[in-house]
Amino acid sequence: MSFTIRQGQPKDAQAILDLIIELAVFEKEPNAVEITKEDLLKDGFSENPKFRLFVAEEENIIIGMALFYERYSTWKGKTIHLEDLIVTHQKRNLGVGKALYTAVLKYAYDHNFNRVAWEVLDWNTNAIEFYKSTGATYLSGWHVVQMNKENLAKFIEK
Repeated sequence: MSFTIRQGQPKDAQAILDLIIELAVFEKEPNAVEITKEDLLKDGFSENPKFRLFVAEEENIIIGMALFYERYSTWKGKTIHLEDLIVTHQKRNLGVGKALYTAVLKYAYDHNFNRVAWEVLDWNTNAIEFYKSTGATYLSGWHVVQMNKENLAKFIEK
């Protein structure tokens, strides 16, 4: 198999959305994706992009992606949050995910970030073991907390 890793481009928006939907299905949240192709174009490829991404491409077809963005840690300073790393089901276990992961970590290293952080589902043991094998620390005592748009409105409008 021959694939390349490159920065995502506006022409990739539909393929990116398709991968995001595939990831949602994999994570047992098939109806959770609310964004559109237009959101991705506006948020990722405007003058002040909200995210960056690398894509894996094979024969002009996007087979994987890693989407990330900058954030700031009060303890560590400049950090990157790896939001999603997905390889289409048919192309898993061929090194695509590792290549995308490596591209994000190299970007962080080359741009002098102090940390890269991400979440992983506790049942995704393959991913957990992979991340540990690369030297990543698995923080089992931490839990992700979120507030969706509906609950945010309810809280603010009280």
